[in-house]
Amino acid sequence: MFKVVGIDPGLAATGIGIVSGRGVTVAGYSFGCIHTSKSTPLSHRLDHIFSRLVQVFTAEAPDLVVVEDVFSLKEYPKSGISLGQVSGVVLLAAARTGLSAVQVPVREAKQALTGNGNASKAQLEAAVRRLLGCPSVIRPSHSADALGLAIIGLYRCGGRPKPGVAPNQACPGRAADCPRRL
Repeated sequence: MFKVVGIDPGLAATGIGIVSGRGVTVAGYSFGCIHTSKSTPLSHRLDHIFSRLVQVFTAEAPDLVVVEDVFSLKEYPKSGISLGQVSGVVLLAAARTGLSAVQVPVREAKQALTGNGNASKAQLEAAVRRLLGCPSVIRPSHSADALGLAIIGLYRCGGRPKPGVAPNQACPGRAADCPRRL
């Protein structure tokens, strides 16, 4: 069984999605969110996200972590900065727990999951729900986004070992090139 943790980084809410399976077959999934308060100092918020992720990564021992890549909207440049800070914390938590992490741009994730790189949040959530066979709406949306990233990691890596690739090495994105933990 190949396990992937998807992370949708956000300062107020960091989505977590966990998918296990083999190839394009999902055997199980779970999801959640790490919330922080605006009234808490930034350093404490980042520390809280880091600590919770280390707990999740340690408990779940995934084969791969997939993180939404940093982006910034022209109208909200400060959001891009805080997203970068949280992404750094996510990557650090993965490194500290000995896990491989890859980043996937949001448009690429939307294209892979819905067929449309400009898909709305609702379209993305519906696609994730369909792929998982989940009958009810996945909330919060950050969790649905994280599950989508985990699905991409599973589909691309699928748990197929490549001869000569070290266990837990970063997945380059093609199923034939992906490692699995032995």
